Amino acid sequence: MNAASQPPIDAHVHLVGNGRSGSGCWVKLGATWWQKPMGAYMLRHIGLRGISLHAPDFDERYVAHLLGLVRESSLGAVVLLAQDEVYSADGIKMDAGSFYVPNDYVLRLAREHPEFIPAVSIHPARADALDELERCLEAGAAVLKMLPNCHNVDCNDRRYRKFWERIAEAQLPLLAHTGGEHTAQVINHAFSDPRLCPSSFSKKSGS
Repeated sequence: MNAASQPPIDAHVHLVGNGRSGSGCWVKLGATWWQKPMGAYMLRHIGLRGISLHAPDFDERYVAHLLGLVRESSLGAVVLLAQDEVYSADGIKMDAGSFYVPNDYVLRLAREHPEFIPAVSIHPARADALDELERCLEAGAAVLKMLPNCHNVDCNDRRYRKFWERIAEAQLPLLAHTGGEHTAQVINHAFSDPRLCPSSFSKKSGS
């Protein structure tokens, strides 16, 4: 089968969970007044009307519903997104963020279901960032997902250089948000600027 005849892929599909079934996920919708009603609206919009985000079986029902949507569509697969926690530039985990989806959860679902292509999420300030990147690459990660303004990542911080170089060496695509964000908590609005990207590192670092 040539590329032109292969079914399309949706490259940006979110996973969410409350972790009550052991997925490791969490979600917090109290950062702003509109997040809770927005969360309820989004669940209704995708066909999960009447299901509580805090239900013990929410994670399984969300995945089952998502699989059903993909299988009933013209898509061949979807890129399923992990979501790392928020860290300071010094690698300290912050009490912030709207939701968390572990890499292991996304990688496991991708192993179990060919409809899912795993996109992992790794904050480059983590002490284990490079080790986690290697582990995820070996496990089949196809994309790295990051929201610089929500994850609190200055992509031009010199301390992250080896991280970006390893991503480039592995030819791992970077899926990053720029501009505004209305669903997840924004930690640093300055990092929404698309000019703050890894490709500009060499210009600013003088190397």
